Amino acid sequence: MMTKLFLGFILLSCFYHQSAMGRFVVEKNSLTVSSPESIKGNHDSAIGNFGIPQYGGSMAGTVSYPKENRKGCREFDEFGIAFKAKPGTLPTFVLLDRGDCFFALKVWNAQNAGASAVLVADDLDEPLITMDTPEEDSASSKYIENITIPSALISKSFGEKLKKSISDGDMVNVNLDWRESVPHPDDRVEYELWTNSNDECGIKCDMLMDFVKNFKGAAQILEKGGYTLFTPHYITWYCPQAFTISKQCKSQCINHGRYCAPDPEQDFSQGYEGKDVVIENLRQLCVFKVANETKKPWVWWDYVTDFQIRCPMKEKKYNKDCADGVINSLGLDLKKIERCMGDPNADSDNPLLKEEQDAQIGKGSRGDVTILPTLVVNNRQYRGKLEKGAVLKAICAGFEETTEPAACLSDDVETNECLENHGGCWHDKIANVTACKDTFRGRVCECPLVDGVQFKGDGYTSCEASGPGRCKINNGGCWHETRDGHSYSACSDSGNGKCACPVGFKGDGVKSCEDIDECKEKKACQCPECSCKNTWGSYECTCSGDLLYIRDHDTCISKRAVQGKSAWSAVWIILLVLGSVAGGAYLVYKYRLRTYMDSEIRAIMAQYMPLDNQSEVPNHLQVGSNIQHVIGQIYILTTHFRCKSVV
Repeated sequence: MMTKLFLGFILLSCFYHQSAMGRFVVEKNSLTVSSPESIKGNHDSAIGNFGIPQYGGSMAGTVSYPKENRKGCREFDEFGIAFKAKPGTLPTFVLLDRGDCFFALKVWNAQNAGASAVLVADDLDEPLITMDTPEEDSASSKYIENITIPSALISKSFGEKLKKSISDGDMVNVNLDWRESVPHPDDRVEYELWTNSNDECGIKCDMLMDFVKNFKGAAQILEKGGYTLFTPHYITWYCPQAFTISKQCKSQCINHGRYCAPDPEQDFSQGYEGKDVVIENLRQLCVFKVANETKKPWVWWDYVTDFQIRCPMKEKKYNKDCADGVINSLGLDLKKIERCMGDPNADSDNPLLKEEQDAQIGKGSRGDVTILPTLVVNNRQYRGKLEKGAVLKAICAGFEETTEPAACLSDDVETNECLENHGGCWHDKIANVTACKDTFRGRVCECPLVDGVQFKGDGYTSCEASGPGRCKINNGGCWHETRDGHSYSACSDSGNGKCACPVGFKGDGVKSCEDIDECKEKKACQCPECSCKNTWGSYECTCSGDLLYIRDHDTCISKRAVQGKSAWSAVWIILLVLGSVAGGAYLVYKYRLRTYMDSEIRAIMAQYMPLDNQSEVPNHLQVGSNIQHVIGQIYILTTHFRCKSVV
């Protein structure tokens, strides 16, 4: 508890020190009442810092003031109240009273009941303030990200006028106008994002990370086309002089208390320290500076996105080594970035961070930057949800009319980031395969699917083919070589994704496989009569004298023995063939003799006792002649087989 109080004291001290020199500016939109006549005219309203304001546009509607749940802290369904406009009528703007619950919750409940916009009437006679989101908690996180309608705070006196007109039965028609909320002097928009590298600060950090990832593609298109001038900024605080040697300041600050950030876990005894965040913020500033010097300032978006993905705090990768890996993958000059960062232990000002602290103080039409994150467009602070479509609309509202780029007229944008250095993603030069994919949100590094083969890895430093067919793609990343017309590979589809040298080779299977000298290592040709000769991937064995080598038994045997065995094998084959022929002939002989004898008997019987359906009796002499012919044929056939047997 004391730690948190001490931290709060430091931050408040820094805030008041800076606020004394600057001011907070409430961003407003125009609210015009068109009826009734009694309150007709223009009035001020403060844009809410959540939801989606319609920058560059306007919205007309009818104001409704509910009879119950007038503060909007409960769901309107409980009271049977709905605000959804009927077809052909103007949208409904719900008027609610301030108090009892968060501004965002009021707007969320009204949105669920069908409201198109929300006006919150102040309960104090005071200058307008900006309605912000509540401190992070599990309950508010469920609805803050899903608010999609605009909202505005109006003064107490103006709210009372609206309520009276509605109670008198008048139809109150108003027009919310955001067209002048962002200045649009020329054909180039200048905007800046006040951000933070800490990814463990809750709901707002999560929303910021998602926005950077989703908006990257559009931001790079606008920057490459010269339509915008973007600058990233990072908020830092300083430690009061009286506490610079304290444990808390030393853990949260660099340069002897000059530049500080809150402890990510708000616990000085564990996890990362605030100074880790300050150092990474400084590194990201230097990435932008070095990239800008090379005329490629848009690379900052790649670095920040990749660092979020590859170096998160929860995986304990939020460190210099991981950051250096991202820098190298993007082709940035690491030494220049390190020189830009300087020495964080020096008891002196860091020029870059000093500029950042000075820039936090409001100048001109822009107020102090006290809300993190903050987007500033044409020196006017953006209010509303950090969401790609809403922010793009606000930036496009900053162009002079008719000078808007194509990105403002269509969402069909291709980033083409993979054309240069494969977007810093993994790639295989030999197989011409890359993990870089272009999307509207910018390039992403994901291991590809090639010809049905899925690569697996982090997409940045490694991707390996896996599963069946992987050997088709660059031999699965394994060793392979072709010599004398024979090809050998250490890749096997059944090898569980591992590279293993084939038979006759040894090595790691990835970078090399060396031919095994079976002769030298005495793995073959071990018989006394054997002579061994090594060949690439195999070996040859010969035997002395009149001997033959048998590889399966690793031995030499006599050629005569081989020939003798071959001769006896031939004899047995001949005998088997003759036996088969004889058996077949005997079966044919029995079948034909029986058939002709049956015919003879039928003929004899037909002379004395005609058979059924026998219209014609064959001549006896003819039958006898046939029998003699058959007997002659049988005699010849029998003689033929007998002669074959003798032979």
